[in-house]
Order: sequence, then C-alpha cells, then structure tokens
Amino acid sequence: MADREAAVAGVSRAVGNCDVTVVITCFNYGQYLPEAVESALSQRGGEPRVIVVDDGSTDRRTLEVLAGLEQSIEVIHQENAGVSAARNTGLSRANTPHLLVLDADDRLTKNALEILKAQLDREPKVGFAYGRARFFGDWEGTLPFPPYDPYRLLYRHTIGLSALMRKEVADDTGGFDERFRYFEDWEFWLNALAHGWRGVQVDAVTLEYRRHGSSKLHADRRAYRRTLRELKRKHACLYSDRALVRDSELGPLERAAYRYFWGFRPVPARLEQTAHGLVWGRRRRNQVLSRNDAQG
Repeated sequence: MADREAAVAGVSRAVGNCDVTVVITCFNYGQYLPEAVESALSQRGGEPRVIVVDDGSTDRRTLEVLAGLEQSIEVIHQENAGVSAARNTGLSRANTPHLLVLDADDRLTKNALEILKAQLDREPKVGFAYGRARFFGDWEGTLPFPPYDPYRLLYRHTIGLSALMRKEVADDTGGFDERFRYFEDWEFWLNALAHGWRGVQVDAVTLEYRRHGSSKLHADRRAYRRTLRELKRKHACLYSDRALVRDSELGPLERAAYRYFWGFRPVPARLEQTAHGLVWGRRRRNQVLSRNDAQG
C-alpha cells in the first residue's frame, strides 16, 4: 500500500486534461455518439484523450458517424464481443494516469473532469471519484445515491460506470469481467475493493444518463438477484470481511434491513420500473407542460 501511495503521489498534475483518457464504447448508437464525444471534448480545462471503441456496429448511420469523427479521436473497430470486452479494449490502449469509461448514449457535464480530478488530488489514497447522475430523455431528475460505503456496495449497485479512476485501478483489476452480462460496473467496483481500492462520491452532478426505450437499465434490473449470487460467489471474501462492517456508517439494525431489502429486493422488477417511471417520467411531463403553458 505504501508503494502504491508513493506512485500515486509521484504523478505530476498535468496541465488541463491531457492526463485523462475517456473511453467511449458504441454499438449501433450513432444517433447518440456525437453528443457523448462532444461532452468529453468540451470539458472545462481542455480536451482529454478520447478513444471510441466500435463493438461491431452494423447500423449504417453509426458507421458514418464513426468515420466522420475528428482525427484526434482514436477509433477502434472490433467484432461484436459485448460491452465489457469493448471497454477492456479501450482501457488497454490508454496510457494516461486517469481513466473514465462512458457509454455512447450518455454525456459528461461540462466540469466533470475538473471536479473529479480535484477530488483525487485531495485524496491520494482513493482510487476513483464519482458524482451523481442526472436523467435526461424520457426521464428527468437526479438519481440519489448514498455516499461511498463499501458495505452498502456489497448489496446495492451504488456506483455508476463513469467514475474517474486512477490507471492503477484498471491495471490491478484487469478491467471488466467479461463473464458478467449485467451490472458489469457493479462487479468492477467490487473487484476494485477486493484489490484494496476505495472510492469517494463528490456532491455534484458529473454524468447525464440518457433514459430511452433501449436503455440497458431495465434488462439489468431483471437479472439483479442472479447477478448478486454471482457476485457473492466471485467475491466471497468481501462478503465475509468484518472490516467492511466496521467501516460502514450503518448500525446493526440498519445493516440487517439494508441486507434484507437490497439482498432480496422484494419489490417485483416490473412494479419497481413502473414506480420509477411515474416519478421520473412525471417530472419530465410536468416540465413539458410548464414550458407549453409559458409559451401559451
């Protein structure tokens, strides 16, 4: 751990964002990809390095968009192998001290890298920093999640994909486990914890999460219990680690309730999705109606 901290402390603070690589993975998302790329290139403080990995797209529009990207962007084409494999391809080509993975249908906020890098500079022992996500598209609103807590992470997917991580985190974990078809990012952050890396949540919106008909969110939710069983099998040592209990802000009764609700997640997936649609979708509809009333 001491050697790791010394290595992190020895990384000089680069000017602008040239010390960051943003890896964007894409499969037939040409209608959204330009927004994701622009959100990376327009970061306050300067452009990061951007790598776009095309995971075997077949859509004509997507292929045209990929061919028209700026020359400064490295575009990698591969046969369709799944989102985890595409992310790993991009990470393997990155050589900057900081890395961030972004889906092609999402966007970074203008100051995301500035905020997240500042947090990593303040906390050299931390492996990654992440903010909150704000929905756009079919849903509107900010997704509330509790601060980083390794015990909570065992039972609930509390960290999204697009955290700014030190390169050592990707190197130590070996990237995303391609055997996981759902909640790949949850497994990744648990694997980081298993390798001694912890994170920190920043109290700011750093990601804009597009909610649309083909979002992966609902497919993942239906596979929640099965994925949790797979996580427990792979990371059995974490689930039996009493140190995580001591480090948690949750008390004994809170942990029991948390473990029951999120471990079993008794609300049926369809009912949960309907409730989310009523909350986040209603906010979207109300905003549209307010704008129409103002224009009228």
